[in-house]
Amino acid sequence: MKITISKENYLKTIAEAESEGETVIAATLARWLQITPPAVTAGLHRLNRDGLIRVGKDGRISLTKPGSEIADRLLLRHHLIERMLTEMFGMEWYKVHDEAERLEHAVSEDFERRLIAVLGTGKTCPHGNSVRADTQQDRRKRSWMLLDEVKTPGEFQLVSVYERDRQMMEFLDQLHLCPGVCFSWVGRNYDDTVTLKMKGLTVQLGASVAKRIWVARTKGGGPKTHAA
Repeated sequence: MKITISKENYLKTIAEAESEGETVIAATLARWLQITPPAVTAGLHRLNRDGLIRVGKDGRISLTKPGSEIADRLLLRHHLIERMLTEMFGMEWYKVHDEAERLEHAVSEDFERRLIAVLGTGKTCPHGNSVRADTQQDRRKRSWMLLDEVKTPGEFQLVSVYERDRQMMEFLDQLHLCPGVCFSWVGRNYDDTVTLKMKGLTVQLGASVAKRIWVARTKGGGPKTHAA
């Protein structure tokens, strides 16, 4: 069985979509991969034939053990490349995802081992995400929440950002909001934006962005009342 770049992309996308809490069907892959439904149908047929996916009667797609192993390998290499680009070459955090998408398929097992030896393990990528697909349930177990879910004022740290939206990450970078930054959550406004304060600045974010940012309350950062 030949594992092509196209097959690798399908398998990694299935794992990523599942980690974002999406129900993975053919239409999901067409949207994520930005290809036509007929192309997805042909791709899924090849993956199913090779025993890399399962397709349920309801059309739901899941990875088999061999398919999951391939996806995990791509996710690891993607993670290592992102860290290499930021930690070794100083590339901006919002640029590295696109570069890693292009480079991950060319990484050999030998180069992967060397990257692990140099970079080590156990760290998150520049976007705050773990090595392998991290589900929403996994994140909530760590007491993380989406910024859009915060209800009471307090002190927070931005811990993870959805890394497949380059424009959003550039927007956040312009506001000096990136993983690791701490801020105060002030309140939710009538137009459904949220108001944050950080380093003397007041920032407002819309719901579409707040739904793609994971935050955690900082130590001693429980609910509090801000002075008017």
